[in-house]
Amino acid sequence: MNSSPYLAVRGLARRFGDVEALRGLDFEVARGELFGVVGPDGAGKTTLLRMLAGVMRPSAGDAWIDGVSVVREPERVKRSLAYMSQRFGLYADLTVAENIAFYADLYRVPRRERPARLEQLYGFSGLGPFRDRRAGALSGGMKQKLSLSCALIHRPPLLLLDEPTFGVDPISRRDLWLIIHEMVAAGTTVIASTAYLDEAERCDRVLLLNLGRRLGLAPPEAMQAGMAGRVFQVTGRGDPARAATLLQGAPGVRAASRFGNHLHVALDTPSDGAAVQAAL
Repeated sequence: MNSSPYLAVRGLARRFGDVEALRGLDFEVARGELFGVVGPDGAGKTTLLRMLAGVMRPSAGDAWIDGVSVVREPERVKRSLAYMSQRFGLYADLTVAENIAFYADLYRVPRRERPARLEQLYGFSGLGPFRDRRAGALSGGMKQKLSLSCALIHRPPLLLLDEPTFGVDPISRRDLWLIIHEMVAAGTTVIASTAYLDEAERCDRVLLLNLGRRLGLAPPEAMQAGMAGRVFQVTGRGDPARAATLLQGAPGVRAASRFGNHLHVALDTPSDGAAVQAAL
């Protein structure tokens, strides 16, 4: 991996009225790195990725992608990356092939290069047999694979993924991460936000956010070692947001936050797990 920073973030902040969504972030990402952004709902993950993609202007600070300022040259930045949002943003009435062709036109991919790229995309996504199916008729996992294929049609050096596996089945989650790792192996720099701890473990380094603040930045194994025995993922049939509220202020509970459909609980000591069971 190249040690020089491909992405440099300095003092990046964003306000929405009185709400500070991001508070002066500083970090760097190396070229070819698989970089994870982890945090509960409302931590600022989506806001960060939208600003890096050049579709949202920071309230303060700046970021440089391969030396190009996101604030001063957002249109130039957009040409060098692909941004995949949480929401399915493709055309439901178009087929798989038509959606990919539309994005190939949008990114001005030369027609002589398209057959080879389509063959590669169909190969690793498994979408080949469904190329004539309308996008709206695909499963959730297939829709995400189509979104990723459209994002990759112009072979961007930087890929920004906002919780790419949220709401998809476990097999599709595995397949999507296999695709992501293939992209990294081919030299693509990937920044992916996630609410799943097992996905964070797949990254080279992880940025931990909460309420717009940076809480930590380290390889996942180093971050886990610092929190060993004190952070737990709670899964159940109830409402995780309500469970988080119930746990706030419980003895031995340092913090409780909703992560997607789960609850992450930080304890003062491992033995405080009994307090979690009693409160729930």
